[in-house]
Amino acid sequence: MNIVENYQENRRKFLLKSARTIGLVVLGSLTWSAYLSEVKATSLILRPPAALKEDDFLATCIKCGLCVEACPFDTLKLAKPGDNLPLGTPYFVPRDIPCYMCVDIPCVPICPTKALDEKKVKNSENVFEIRQMEMGVAVVDVKSCVAFWGIQCDACYRACPLLGEAIDIVYEKNDRTGKHAFLKPVVDSDICTGCGLCEKACITEKPAIFVLPREIALGKVGDHYIKGWDEADEQRVKDSNVELGKTKINKKGAIESLNSDMKDLLE
Repeated sequence: MNIVENYQENRRKFLLKSARTIGLVVLGSLTWSAYLSEVKATSLILRPPAALKEDDFLATCIKCGLCVEACPFDTLKLAKPGDNLPLGTPYFVPRDIPCYMCVDIPCVPICPTKALDEKKVKNSENVFEIRQMEMGVAVVDVKSCVAFWGIQCDACYRACPLLGEAIDIVYEKNDRTGKHAFLKPVVDSDICTGCGLCEKACITEKPAIFVLPREIALGKVGDHYIKGWDEADEQRVKDSNVELGKTKINKKGAIESLNSDMKDLLE
């Protein structure tokens, strides 16, 4: 091999190596970007019924797609590149296709790893119970819901499979006109399963009622508050002491303290 041929061969190898290096860098950047997008989006994903908590779900799901195949309404999808979701994991978008709450919940028992845990959707008699599905909870945007404008609409209420329970219509007088009434939808988060049928039925361009994961949509009161009308909650407080700093107080002590403060204010 002469000098010219040797130079050309070395140049070709150098260009190939450079191209491979650049390709790996670009691929790595794209992979990292996709990973970051997935992490950011994870908290807003709606999973199939009976899914474990997100971290446990991601650790347990093997991305087999059996739950997707079992769904008779094509509600469930497997995340693919570009979805900005954890790749290969099942999810659904209510505005596209909501969960129609099949009585036998076929997507759950077929899961081979229990990432969808059928115990979560079975009652004390070991029978599937759609009320226990808890995929999310519906939230109403009162600024864009036309019912809060005074326009009569009960599309979400009528679409709810737990009619009159998960979503109720609250009557409120229109003080401005004195002639009309507001019929406002109110969601009971204890009953709502997050199926998304209300979101699908919403008449506004962008749904004024939409489903969020329960961990995102719901607050947490804290153990130091008592539901005075709830016997179970009163018993919980009665059976436990709350430690505030170095001071332990029970329910009776807390009530006596509040009464004393009120008495001082009134005097």
